[in-house]
Amino acid sequence: MKEAVIYSLVALSSLTMLAYTVHMFIGGLVSEETEFLITLGVVITAAVGIALLARDVVMRRKTHSSRLRSGDPS
Repeated sequence: MKEAVIYSLVALSSLTMLAYTVHMFIGGLVSEETEFLITLGVVITAAVGIALLARDVVMRRKTHSSRLRSGDPS
């Protein structure tokens, strides 16, 4: 459970920094509405990527723990 909190904090901080990075790159070059839409798209894409990585970790741990319970050391 501790890991879930840590992963959540890291994901939130990463998404915040990513949004700020997009703002720094395109802020002032395009309209505020366009900047918001681009930032939203980038953050949503990154959030989906982070979610897929978290899902992979959970699936690997379930597989690993079930192998350990069945006596398979690999």
